[in-house]
Amino acid sequence: MRKVCVVITARPSYSRIKTALKAINENPDLELQVVIAASALLDRYGTAVNYVENDGFKVAARVYMVLEGENPTSMAKTTGIGLLELATVFDNLKPDLVVTIADRYETIATAIAASYMNIPVVHIQGGEVTGSIDEKVRHAVTKLADLHLVSTSCAAERVEKMGEDAYKIFITGCPSIDIAAEVLPNPALDFNPFEKYGGVGDLERLLNGYLVVMQHPVTTEYKLAREQVMETLEAVHQIGLPTLWFWSNVDAGSDGTSNGIRTFRETVKPKNMHFFKNMSPTDFLRLLYNSKCLIGNSSVGIRECSFLGVPVVNIGSRQTGRERGKNVIDVEHNFEDIQSAVRRQIEHGRYESDKLYGDGKAGERISHLLAKAPLEIQKRLAY
Repeated sequence: MRKVCVVITARPSYSRIKTALKAINENPDLELQVVIAASALLDRYGTAVNYVENDGFKVAARVYMVLEGENPTSMAKTTGIGLLELATVFDNLKPDLVVTIADRYETIATAIAASYMNIPVVHIQGGEVTGSIDEKVRHAVTKLADLHLVSTSCAAERVEKMGEDAYKIFITGCPSIDIAAEVLPNPALDFNPFEKYGGVGDLERLLNGYLVVMQHPVTTEYKLAREQVMETLEAVHQIGLPTLWFWSNVDAGSDGTSNGIRTFRETVKPKNMHFFKNMSPTDFLRLLYNSKCLIGNSSVGIRECSFLGVPVVNIGSRQTGRERGKNVIDVEHNFEDIQSAVRRQIEHGRYESDKLYGDGKAGERISHLLAKAPLEIQKRLAY
């Protein structure tokens, strides 16, 4: 039986791999080893590990590696700590394959540790383009990986142009779309987000529609994080609709984002905003589906929202270059531009579902490929 170690390092990583974990667990030829690391363990960022365990997945190891600071230096040092700690975990678990997801800085620690230990690396979501340090990390992981499971045909072409052999590249779609595909046939908001997830804010009811905000700091613009989030806060406040706001990732600049939110809450005291740390992937997508618009710079607006047909206002450079559907309007960090774009999206309403990032069967494809791929990393992968 082949041992597949999947390293989950952040809140978004779990939704990006959940259906693949389920398919791996159900595959008689595979043994799943789940490793939870970095911000996925921290309460401040929503304790994603709780959702992993509540969904029935056994956690084989926990890796505490996040260094306080939320700046480029702490990101670099966190990566170094992760490299040290993950090497120990891999030595103990002795996996046959290590799966690393997307483009966060913790992802490269996973890939480096496994590569130097001669453990084949499988990279999920390589070949995509974005506007920050994430793109460098993603492409570096591509060069360390032995098997590339990408979301789109353009991503596959880009990986091949980077010098990777075509027979090592497979278009699986994005596993997060699998969850969206499960939600789409029956998308009703069947839970009370305030009762189920708590959060902070005066808002306790959702009347006449609502907005969702998920805005992260841009690592290459981290000194502007506070200024940038204040523009979004002002725009959302002026629109006046009930707004559900989700906390940012643990990136350089997240302290600035948090400070901006806290300052706005204390000085303006907005009555139309409620703030959450996290939700289960399924509940979050139901919440998105029933919203009038998603605002911010999260890739969920590009990926899942395109499939669900949710209108999106994407702010700034964080998603620059990423393939997107017709549901996205791009604006700069200016509250007037943000406000105008949101009103246009509200007026437009729902978009048609776009299968750009998958058809809902990525998890099954990934499990099949992980069971089938030869392990000899010094030899050509032949299928």
